[in-house]
Amino acid sequence: MVNQNSEWILHSVIFTLKHEKGSEQERVFLEDGERILTSIPVVRNFKVYRQVSVKNDFHFGFVMEFENQQDYDAYNDHPLHEQFVNERWLKEVERFLEIDYKR
Repeated sequence: MVNQNSEWILHSVIFTLKHEKGSEQERVFLEDGERILTSIPVVRNFKVYRQVSVKNDFHFGFVMEFENQQDYDAYNDHPLHEQFVNERWLKEVERFLEIDYKR
């Protein structure tokens, strides 16, 4: 677990894919997302979740932690993140909501 100092950021995004639920394309997207995004050195405690609340209709969540704003910015600007967003996210995600937290 990342040291949760005052600079710590929990980054989360909930989303719904364009792919059919339970499909091979869905599985590949989730696995590729985890593999690619966790290869960025500043990403900590990356998790993939299946959203189960009846209070919204998003299907999945990616959650990760950053030590500070500098690491979060480095992640956003990292070529692997930008490539994943441009080549996969924009094409395969139907809709999403991004939420970031600090203590």
